Amino acid sequence: MANAPHIALDSNASGVVDGRHIRALTFQSVRMEYLRRVIGESNLVTATGRALVVGSGRGLLARGIAGLGYEVVAADPSPAATTLALDADDGQDVTYLTTPAENLDLPASSFDLVYCADTLEITEQPDAILTEAARVLRPGGAFVYDTVNRTLVSRLIYLGAFQAFPGTRIMPRGRYAVQRFRRPGDLAEALDRAGLSVKDISAFKPRDARGLVRATRGRRRGTVTDGQLPELVGMVIEPQGRPVVTYLGYALRRA
Repeated sequence: MANAPHIALDSNASGVVDGRHIRALTFQSVRMEYLRRVIGESNLVTATGRALVVGSGRGLLARGIAGLGYEVVAADPSPAATTLALDADDGQDVTYLTTPAENLDLPASSFDLVYCADTLEITEQPDAILTEAARVLRPGGAFVYDTVNRTLVSRLIYLGAFQAFPGTRIMPRGRYAVQRFRRPGDLAEALDRAGLSVKDISAFKPRDARGLVRATRGRRRGTVTDGQLPELVGMVIEPQGRPVVTYLGYALRRA
């Protein structure tokens, strides 16, 4: 396609479509809604608490958590993402680090809350990531995540629409692979091995799948801005729903 946009991660260059940032923007509302629920159910303190975001990208989620009262560390393996996060910083209590999720350069038992974003569905080492997250959590602390289920529909969307089909592609090829998608039951077993006790799994999805397609195509064409995407897509949580594509969950670190 002659007018196809350039697909690149962690870039705000003119004409670039950054699917990672698009995903962060459209997931932000459900991530924050779910976090408030977890904080309430787990009786986590906020005013004096510390939180870590793994896979923080440009820092949108980290700044949202800081707005709840936490002192936040935002960790990402991409130096470019860290630079963009620093550029977007609005003066909240967030520290930005470039470090891999499998080997965080952070003290043990130093966080009340860890949110793992944009990580579990792209890694070949989920056990290493979960073990490291459990290490930096204090006993009783909450590990929160969102990820992609392994279903036929998730393959069509993430491997097809988002990564291969010309009209809706927003991700570099190879970003996602079917073996990196994990069913909730398999992830629950991995969480347990890491010393984390599963408390909840909740599905989430676009309000209307047709809206997601229109928003994605519009963003590629330049008729939709990044800022317009969250309202157009309208992600909603389904606590009792079966996670057909994406799901959130949380677990508590055992003593």
